[in-house]
Amino acid sequence: GEKPFRCEDCGKSFCQSSGLATHRHTHTGEKPFRCSDCGKRFCQRSKLTQHMHAHKNPYRCADCGRRFSQI
Repeated sequence: GEKPFRCEDCGKSFCQSSGLATHRHTHTGEKPFRCSDCGKRFCQRSKLTQHMHAHKNPYRCADCGRRFSQI
């Protein structure tokens, strides 16, 4: 498909302007998404969402890497 929104810094192209806007955070260092539990900040909402699962499931299996809410 057509990707008319192009990053001026690296040339990566996007279908939507919102994709480019999110990508721009990787170049600017801006981290607008903040974890309400611990305060850690992220440049992408998806990374914050992934991080929030660690608070819900803090126990990680050493064998498979999956997380659980209790031991």
